[in-house]
Amino acid sequence: MSKISAAITAVGAYVPEYVLTNQILETMVDTNDEWITSRTGIKERRILKEEGKGTSFLAIKAAQDLINKKGIDPKTIELVIVATATPDMKAASTASFTASEIGATNAFSFDMDAACSSFLYGMSVAASYIESGRYKNVLLIGADKMSSIINYKDRATCIIFGDGAGAVLFEPNEEGLGFQDEYLRSDGTGREFLQATYGGSSFPITEEAMAKGGQYAFQEGRTVFKNAVFNMADATVKILERNNLDKDSVDWLVAHQANKRIIDATAQRIDLAEEKVLMNIHRYGNTTSATLPLLLSDFESKFKKGDNLIFAAFGGGFNWGSIYLKWAYNS
Repeated sequence: MSKISAAITAVGAYVPEYVLTNQILETMVDTNDEWITSRTGIKERRILKEEGKGTSFLAIKAAQDLINKKGIDPKTIELVIVATATPDMKAASTASFTASEIGATNAFSFDMDAACSSFLYGMSVAASYIESGRYKNVLLIGADKMSSIINYKDRATCIIFGDGAGAVLFEPNEEGLGFQDEYLRSDGTGREFLQATYGGSSFPITEEAMAKGGQYAFQEGRTVFKNAVFNMADATVKILERNNLDKDSVDWLVAHQANKRIIDATAQRIDLAEEKVLMNIHRYGNTTSATLPLLLSDFESKFKKGDNLIFAAFGGGFNWGSIYLKWAYNS
């Protein structure tokens, strides 16, 4: 009997209509297009402006896009995972609501949060369920409404983040395609450098905290940048060495879109040609859990069956890692 691997067989995506450009940000904080572009590579980001709509709205739209493109019956989906750092609310999972809204009535569901590494970790979890042999259709969605935790008076964060969602379907494969290997790591000593402090159990929301903006995301940029550059590149090198891959055998680098300089540093570390490095940060900014699936959606037409894809991400926690996956279909 052939070994079962977990392959991505479909992708979907959604980004809000409203475009927040660098030029608009110039009217909101002390910044300018040249400064933002040179330091981050970002030109614009999408923002979900509609009142009362949260991360689930984005996740549902991305899932529906996948379902329509793939032509599958949502009732055949057995598990829905929503990777997100910005769930709709406490306790009631965003994934459960998303599953119900898309008609995945036979699925169980749960949220996953590892900040910007949420989707990467979600790939590992989804693949494990498939490889167990007990499940045949696992829907993994990366979605974040980052605008809900961003202070638009703080130029250190408001220039970076955007809203969006992407989805992938994992199914069994017996051709040796799909998920091949992973290298995942965490270091909890880094949490003080990137967090939204108030709103969790350690620091509940208070009027005083909100007055000080304690509910908004904060990052110590220099420390986060240094750790992201080293760890994303290091994880990528390790996954290549472990699988006897070199720059010529890698077809695509699918890297978390946090900062163009971090992506460039990762590619340079493995001496990868620029045309193999997928990038859309200029269009969406950092959408946290959605960056990797949005890349897959935007560049799906370029992938060929058997292509070697290397995923890499780094996020708050700190959490980071790399995954090696063989693409399973021709678009």
